[in-house]
Amino acid sequence: MLLGRRKLRIETARMTLRAPQHADFNGWTTLRQASEPFLSPWEPSWAPDHLSRKAFTNRVYWANRSISNGSAIPLFLYRREDDVLLGAITLDNLRRGPAQAGTLGYWIGHSFARRGYMAEAIEAIVHHSYEKLDLSRIEAACLPENVASRGLLERSGFKYEGVAQSYLQINGRWRTHVLYAALRIDRRGRTQVG
Repeated sequence: MLLGRRKLRIETARMTLRAPQHADFNGWTTLRQASEPFLSPWEPSWAPDHLSRKAFTNRVYWANRSISNGSAIPLFLYRREDDVLLGAITLDNLRRGPAQAGTLGYWIGHSFARRGYMAEAIEAIVHHSYEKLDLSRIEAACLPENVASRGLLERSGFKYEGVAQSYLQINGRWRTHVLYAALRIDRRGRTQVG
């Protein structure tokens, strides 16, 4: 992790994870637009202005405020070899005190899926969460039928913990999600996703 002038950067074997910047707008818009059919079954409905410069500017301001005030760590994934945006990962809803926990969310562009990038990013953010933020628990949720995401979480050391009814609105409908968590000190047995 590199910190300078409140600029958070996490380096992995192939990527740089860093906060969004205004200059990322074109790459982000292009990737999101090209990946919309791939992402939309798993995400909340996009607002009509989702891909607008104004919405992206608000996203950048939110990211900077969140990192500064310690409420979230929203990071873009950039492949170092060619500086291409691959997706994003966010550790949100950071809770301190007795909880020492956060909630993980992520997305990857369709053309970069299933190449190990997100597993690498999850490993890096989990390590950062334990070592730099002193978190004890990282939670994640996904739709039960999202076999790829469930498998990714399990391969990344997350364990299935249960079901949350009407957890999030996805594609305009309240949807039940399966819940996973990674614990700093984990004594639970492994589970398997079919």
